[in-house]
Amino acid sequence: MTEILPISPQKWLVVVNPNAGNKKGEKEWPRICRYLQQQGFDTQCVFTTGRNHAISLTSEHIKEGYRNIAVVGGDGTLNEVLNGIFLQQAVHPTDILLGMIPVGTGNDWCRMFAIPFDYKKAVNVLRQKRPFIQDVGKVSYYKHDQLQIRYFMNVAGMGYDALVAKRTNLLKEQGKGNPLAYLYFVFASLFQYKFAEGVIEMDNNIIFRGEIFSMNAGICRFSGGGMKQVPNAIPDDGLFDFTLIRKATKWMVVRYANRLYSGKLADIPIVSMHQGKTIRIRSTGRIYLEADGESLGHTPFVYEIIPRSLKVIVGPEFTNR
Repeated sequence: MTEILPISPQKWLVVVNPNAGNKKGEKEWPRICRYLQQQGFDTQCVFTTGRNHAISLTSEHIKEGYRNIAVVGGDGTLNEVLNGIFLQQAVHPTDILLGMIPVGTGNDWCRMFAIPFDYKKAVNVLRQKRPFIQDVGKVSYYKHDQLQIRYFMNVAGMGYDALVAKRTNLLKEQGKGNPLAYLYFVFASLFQYKFAEGVIEMDNNIIFRGEIFSMNAGICRFSGGGMKQVPNAIPDDGLFDFTLIRKATKWMVVRYANRLYSGKLADIPIVSMHQGKTIRIRSTGRIYLEADGESLGHTPFVYEIIPRSLKVIVGPEFTNR
């Protein structure tokens, strides 16, 4: 009988999404692989073949003993790996060290943590293993009338934001996505969106009741390819930053669109910002959800913060304030 040797604590599981960034993952991978080898990384590389495949790949390999994980993909692949980490029960999530080599279209989580988009610089960040323990969000929602749960590590968007993400994702699936696609659909979706009546409760207090345009619950600050819809989010303070945009006219969206990038949203009359540990949202009509750019389901939603529960590798220029 062949003896099964334990996984070396220095060995890396590398989860590669070949389709990330309009197949940038596939194009860049041979060069990334060679550079990892040149830098002395001991790796086991696995490749995703479809939606949510990275969840099972991650969970299975953690059970086999892997504790260092690098993602070669975009925000969606990173989100799947996160869910694999939290759904497995072999070890506590903070026993896993998670790093990123970005090849996606948005790469918003990397913007927060100063991960370079150049693969050689990103590999060098991995080698340095500078750790940071961030918060994680858990959201329950419904899909086909079935209760679902998803973990996220960056930003979750609802309402108009979810519609824009859905249309952007459909374009990506056709191999036509690019960094400007999200911004294009911010304007192009205005004629499709229908307002819904909602009730928002934060930490057991109702903070809003009425017509909703868009909402974001953030752990980190960036989404949509560099937009700052939760500009004050701190990733380890144990709180969601929550931005609510009440009913808006098409003209108001056009007028204030530039502030999505500058983060100067607080003084817009229809915008309010809040912080809390739990968020409950219900609506008379369906409000849809995306988390870390992944289109999910619809209301009702329940958000819970899981403080300091994910150990990630950050860039040397990252500061937490």
